[in-house]
Amino acid sequence: MSSTAPFTVAIDGPAASGKGTIGRAVAEEFGFAHLDTGLLYRAVGFQVLRGQDPIQAAQTLKAEDLEAGDLRTAEVAQAASKAAAIPEVRTALLDFQRAFARRAGGAVLDGRDIGTVIVPQAEAKLYVTASAEVRARRRYTELVGRGDETTYDTVLADVLTRDARDAERATAPMKPADDAVLLDTSDLDIDTAVARALDVVRARLP
Repeated sequence: MSSTAPFTVAIDGPAASGKGTIGRAVAEEFGFAHLDTGLLYRAVGFQVLRGQDPIQAAQTLKAEDLEAGDLRTAEVAQAASKAAAIPEVRTALLDFQRAFARRAGGAVLDGRDIGTVIVPQAEAKLYVTASAEVRARRRYTELVGRGDETTYDTVLADVLTRDARDAERATAPMKPADDAVLLDTSDLDIDTAVARALDVVRARLP
């Protein structure tokens, strides 16, 4: 592949499906740039929790905002999901994501609407999913490992709430692109899931 030719890998799916881990592994394997687009919305959500208007937060988002504070808390995740349902917020972040996706040398983006809205012309598309129970268990283990106080039932309820909000929103609902390869990680270890994703991308390289 020419080092200047755009090649976009779009990885969509619900929270804690493994798409971020897979996205980073794919980017590393092929030397592509990687963007966790959920971080954009988490950064907006973080600013909202600090009292900023969500639309203004999205319109003025800077690269350094992606490293501000702890963007991985459950509270920030809920604020991010609510902000993501606002059409003006999504519009404000659209150009940033599209420019990143078509940069020279290849890019991997993971999120909820990469293959359907952000880069429908992406050369490789994956929809990574897992059962809500499996995803809640993964997220619960992650949160407890970080010292957060929560319960599995609380995390499962949070996962189901976010799934419903992401899938039912009027603007860019979460769904697989028609030409995306479905990768269910419910019963896969991460190495197997990554290997399958790499095979999909490799088959589409020029």
